[in-house]
Amino acid sequence: MFTLKPLPFAQNALEPHMSEKTLSFHYGKHHQTYVDNLNKLITGTELENTFLEEIIIKAANQPELATIFNNAAQVYNHDFFWGSLSAKPEDRIISEKTMSLINASFGSLDNFYEQFKVAALGQFGSGWAWLVNGENGLEIIKTANADNPLARGLKPLLAIDVWEHSYYLDYQNKRADYVEAVMKNLFNWSFVEISLS
Repeated sequence: MFTLKPLPFAQNALEPHMSEKTLSFHYGKHHQTYVDNLNKLITGTELENTFLEEIIIKAANQPELATIFNNAAQVYNHDFFWGSLSAKPEDRIISEKTMSLINASFGSLDNFYEQFKVAALGQFGSGWAWLVNGENGLEIIKTANADNPLARGLKPLLAIDVWEHSYYLDYQNKRADYVEAVMKNLFNWSFVEISLS
């Protein structure tokens, strides 16, 4: 059975860029619901004692397992999103190794931010934008609803949730302001280092 993982920060730690109220609803209600639904769906099945990542890979593109995939992927996506965020100054430092990968793939950090923002804003409706480690270096992708890089054989490095519940209380319909605030103030570059290793 899966449990809601503790947040890697206090619920007010990301203010003013992400409010405690938003985190309380997003983490305590939405994320918790995905965990609860997944447990109900896999109880008594062959997936009951399977790792989360394995469930996602097995259920991807299997119409009969779509509900399981959606809930498992959303548990994973949210876990990954929380890891992608930090307000600690030391986590905001981009290492030489990571910067060199960014420069090789995007030309500059500013180009990375611009392309990431375009992906996040270009995701119609609910979904995610990701920095992933692909075959040819770092790539930016967007996914709809619960879809994620694991289902595509890619390794995620950073994620931003662009479902409305992730920003509406703080930014209303201004997704661009939310994306800008997260990219420039909350991305956890230490998490990228760990994910790259």
